[in-house]
Amino acid sequence: MKVHRASSKDLKKLVPLFNDYRIFYKQNSNQEAARLFLAERFSENDSIIFMAENASGKGIGFTQLYPSFSSVSLQRTYILNDLYVASEARKKGVGEALLKAAKQFAITEGSKGLTLETEIDNPAQSLYKKLGWVQDTKVNHYTWEIK
Repeated sequence: MKVHRASSKDLKKLVPLFNDYRIFYKQNSNQEAARLFLAERFSENDSIIFMAENASGKGIGFTQLYPSFSSVSLQRTYILNDLYVASEARKKGVGEALLKAAKQFAITEGSKGLTLETEIDNPAQSLYKKLGWVQDTKVNHYTWEIK
C-alpha cells in the first residue's frame, strides 16, 4: 500500500472512492457531481487530499482536510472532514496509514493540529483513540444549516 497527497491527476481513481463515501452517508450516487466537486477542490486549492493505493495502483481510501484557523492560538488548524476506506480494504491498516499521513502533514505545516467529528456509532473511533486522538469533553459543537 502507498499513501500520497492526491492531485487532479488522481481524479479517475479518487472519484469512485468519493462517490462510495457519499453513498455510505446516504447520498445518491453521482460520480459526475463527485468529479466536479473534487476538481474544484484541486483547482481552488482549498483542501488537501491523501489517497491510499494498493500494490496494483487501485485507489482504496482517502482522507480530505480543510484548512481553518484558531484565533486563540493564532495558528492554522485542519479539519479532517472525510475519511473513507473501500470495503475490501478495511481492517488492513489503510485508515491508520491515512490518519498518520494527515498527522504528519499537520506537523510539517506547523499547524495547531487536526479536528474531526464523527457519528456516535462510527466504528473508526477505536482507531482514533489508538492513534492518540482525544474526544473533546470540554466544549459542545453546534451546527446551523440553511433549510
